[in-house]
Amino acid sequence: MDFLKNHEMIKVCPEVLGGLPTPRPSAEIVNGRVMNTQGADITREFELGAQKAFEIVQKENHDLIILQSRSPSCGTRQIYDGTFSGRKIPGHGLFAALCIKAGYRVLDIEEMADANLTNDI
Repeated sequence: MDFLKNHEMIKVCPEVLGGLPTPRPSAEIVNGRVMNTQGADITREFELGAQKAFEIVQKENHDLIILQSRSPSCGTRQIYDGTFSGRKIPGHGLFAALCIKAGYRVLDIEEMADANLTNDI
C-alpha cells in the first residue's frame, strides 16, 4: 500500500449509498436481480448505489479505482454465481460494470498484492 501514500483516496460503498445497512445479509446476482440470503430483492438499492458511486467517480479525476472482490456491486473479474454456494463465475458487479464500460482503470483489491503499481500511478 506504499504506492498509495502520495495519492488521494476516496472511499465509497455503493451498497451503503443505495440505502443498505452495515452489516447486511450477503447478496448475489440471481437471474439478473440482486437477492440477499433472506430472499429479498434488493436490485433497486444496488442500482441506485452503483449510480451514485459512479457519479462520484465522474466528478473526480481518478487514475485507479480499487474494488472489492466478487461483490455484486464491485466484482471486477468474478462474481458469485447466484446460488449462495460460494461458486464463482466470470462477471462484473453493477458499479464495476459502469466503471469498466466508461473506460476507467479498475483493480480488484486482491490483485493489489500481485500488481507492481508503484511506477504505474
